[in-house]
Amino acid sequence: MKNIKTPNKQRDMFLFNGKIIHKQSRVPLEDKLAFLKNTQTFPEKPNQVDAIETHMSWVFLTQDFVYKFKKPVKSDSIDYTTLLKREKNCHSEVLLNKRLAPDVYLGIVPITVDKNGNLALQGTGEVVEWLVKMQRLPNNLMLDYAIEKQTIKEIDISNFTKVLTDFYIEAEQIRISSDDYYSRFEKGILKNCEELLSPEYELSKILINSITTAQLNFLVKHSEYLAQRVINNKIIEAHGDLRPEHICLLEEPAIIDCLEFSRELRILDSVDELSFLALECERLGSSFVGKRVLDIYSNAANDYPPTKLICFYKIYRACVRAKLAIWHLNDSQVLNHEKWVNRANEYLNLAKKYVHKLNLAEHA
Repeated sequence: MKNIKTPNKQRDMFLFNGKIIHKQSRVPLEDKLAFLKNTQTFPEKPNQVDAIETHMSWVFLTQDFVYKFKKPVKSDSIDYTTLLKREKNCHSEVLLNKRLAPDVYLGIVPITVDKNGNLALQGTGEVVEWLVKMQRLPNNLMLDYAIEKQTIKEIDISNFTKVLTDFYIEAEQIRISSDDYYSRFEKGILKNCEELLSPEYELSKILINSITTAQLNFLVKHSEYLAQRVINNKIIEAHGDLRPEHICLLEEPAIIDCLEFSRELRILDSVDELSFLALECERLGSSFVGKRVLDIYSNAANDYPPTKLICFYKIYRACVRAKLAIWHLNDSQVLNHEKWVNRANEYLNLAKKYVHKLNLAEHA
């Protein structure tokens, strides 16, 4: 008679916080977070650990390092619901960000649990979570801080723009048809409009419809501008989330936190990405920075896109950011709804401003 092996149940469970936990079960999220808030967790033994919650992550900061913990969440564009998927995303984040911040992203590290239920960072037990480990950058050297404090210098702008320009010039050109590039914007414009017009957000329907109409009219009148960007091989795999808070003004600038979870969203015109940065700098109070970035890039790359195209890119990106801002109202844990309504309206008013500039350019 064939021997039948029975599972050893004791091997499939361990004691954790006084409770018997099955090995296949996750260590509770709150226990992982509590572990990461403890100064004794980290090999550098920091004096304190600062914890920051974002939409998709928890970020833990010691004096010298940053540890990023992916939330086990799922949406249309991301799926972090399993340990394997979070591990894969952590690897992708490190690999992609080394393109523009090679010395900042140090790798990924595991949280482990031993047979007695003790958690450890980079221990020898079973892996129950993965973290991205980064070198901590000085807050006072981030571009958003420099804009706020009005300490930004011309040399700073030149330095980080050179890093970006070299990156864009050397990047592999993405093969995409003019029709597909056009369709991406058409679908995006309509989707942004649909989301922003959701009644529960109570945003101005007149303003949203006028901004949407202006974008669709641009596509009809100036589809050749988009086609020319494709023909000129300006569509690349870019950073994807180029905001001032992601640019560190070191002697050798570092650009961090690229959009790692979707290659499709990283496929951009380099000028689209720089127009988005210019928009964000303007929102923070410095339109000068964005203008200088575009000028320096154009001269270095010999790339002079039409002013109307830059206006269109800014309008489109403002609508995307308005949508992302207002989506915070769908999060039950968000308490300050007024902040996100105001942020969405801030972007919509910037879009309105560039619709006006676009109209002036049309009649010039």
